Amino acid sequence: MNTKVYKILIIFIIFACVISSCETVAKIVDVGAQVAGATGIIDQNYADAISLSARAIGTAAEEITPQQEYYIGRAVAANILTTYRIWNGNPALTAYLNNICMAITINSPRPDVYNGYRVVILDSNEINAFATPGGHIMITRGLINAATSEDALAGVIAHEVAHIQLQHSIKSIKSSRITQAILITGTATVGAAAGMDVNQLTDVFNESVGEIVLTLVNNGYSREQELEADTIALSLMAGAGYNPSSLVDMLRVLNIVQVAGSGFGRTHPTPSQRITNAERTVRNYIIADLSAARQARFAAMTR
Repeated sequence: MNTKVYKILIIFIIFACVISSCETVAKIVDVGAQVAGATGIIDQNYADAISLSARAIGTAAEEITPQQEYYIGRAVAANILTTYRIWNGNPALTAYLNNICMAITINSPRPDVYNGYRVVILDSNEINAFATPGGHIMITRGLINAATSEDALAGVIAHEVAHIQLQHSIKSIKSSRITQAILITGTATVGAAAGMDVNQLTDVFNESVGEIVLTLVNNGYSREQELEADTIALSLMAGAGYNPSSLVDMLRVLNIVQVAGSGFGRTHPTPSQRITNAERTVRNYIIADLSAARQARFAAMTR
């Protein structure tokens, strides 16, 4: 069996996945390849390569459970904390941010995630925030200091909650897993010819998934995902009784104070782009402006 025939088989697997259940097709091909190898119909190295390719494509199609989402997010958060340090200088402020988050999430379409939503403060003057799968939200001291009201802080948190509820990280990872599944089929061809152990190839695939997570954090979300998160954030704010226009106010502040190429400037569209996008939607929400009643609490918490 030559490489050309092998690649044709892989194309067949991918095509079959498109018109049927990818996991089912992958299992059938996996078992069939091993039977063919064991009976001598095809070389065992090629049988192993086909099985690996089928499993890789099948894995790419698997639904990620809430538990898996949480543990992926925890791993991503751990990676962030190799660069930033959690700030515990004001536990009351951390609790305050978590209360805002709770008000937003409890009134949202996805009030519960595995192990709950959590907000921590990062000890950095950089203006930035991160949301990882499973409910992990990290906000820098610099971003908190840039906020002018509780509603503005709610806008920041709602934006990060939107990323989590829209599963932007998971969608990026799953998309990359499809890519890696196809890439590993090429590696498997080489591996079969070189006699590489299937476990070694599996390790290559798993390591690639780890690199995807790191890339996601370093590069940020796509422009489209950031704008989508802003749009959903407006809805989340309104649902919790916060003034959605405060997100626009926060973006105007960021447009003045953020440094290009760092923090939000590195991983987010420009505030002016986000303001234009948000202003198209914010007028749809008619919310009584009660932000003044929250201002004393905000001042006490952030001074």
